[in-house]
Amino acid sequence: MAVYCTQCGVAQPMGARFCAQCGAVIPVQQPIPGRPLQRPLVGRQVAGVCLALARANGWDVAVVRIFAVLGLCFSAGFVGIAYLAAWIGIPEETVIREE
Repeated sequence: MAVYCTQCGVAQPMGARFCAQCGAVIPVQQPIPGRPLQRPLVGRQVAGVCLALARANGWDVAVVRIFAVLGLCFSAGFVGIAYLAAWIGIPEETVIREE
């Protein structure tokens, strides 16, 4: 996915903050929400539920994990049951192997 300067139209590398051609500020690229709700195989801590929710909605995974831990502590176990249900209900990410 290429990023282009809004002033001069020159292609910029991902993560660029300023245009190398004209010096204009490049807007911060946000993650694109709308990815399928799947528990990833890489980067998960327990079962990948928090990471799946964060990726599907474009949220920061650290914030989702903090809310999950706080919810687990203060909800009398309701968040724990919801986490287990999500663990069972959200499918794992599929790996496509080329042979």
